[in-house]
Amino acid sequence: MNGAVARGPVDRFIDAIEVAAASFLAVVTLLTFVSVLLRYFFAWAIPDSYDFTRLLLGILIFWGIAVAGYRGDHISVDLLWSASPPWAKRALDVFAALVTLVAMVALTWMFAVKVVGTRADNVGTFDLRQPVWVYYFIAWIGLASSVVLLIARTVRLVFWPEKLARPSEIHSVE
Repeated sequence: MNGAVARGPVDRFIDAIEVAAASFLAVVTLLTFVSVLLRYFFAWAIPDSYDFTRLLLGILIFWGIAVAGYRGDHISVDLLWSASPPWAKRALDVFAALVTLVAMVALTWMFAVKVVGTRADNVGTFDLRQPVWVYYFIAWIGLASSVVLLIARTVRLVFWPEKLARPSEIHSVE
């Protein structure tokens, strides 16, 4: 296989989440760009472009949380971690992953309640009256994915920490 590592279903799921988050970013960027051009050159706006951009940005953020949570790319303070021995570093990593997982489960649950409430209230966009709950539901899928990825991260931290460490991501004490 020329040094290539076989990728399991969890790795393929992570890749799919990353592609989805990047796709939402591309759509938000394109919609904003086209909307600005139309307003500037033709004094015409895409109906609901503000609502679509706002809702898609929320989706993008929640799907991005899934990727950042798994990769450990979120903001962190490594002062205590850097000064700790290897066994304590691993314990801190596992503890942080568990705290993040519990918080994300709570957020995912509460957002599910929000999706159901928005659907029941029949909330729509301003111009086209498209149902908003669909966008909330897609955002919720990103949050649910973050829970799955945080579980995968925690399991890997406990049993296979080397699967998470990449040369560019390894913390150093330097």
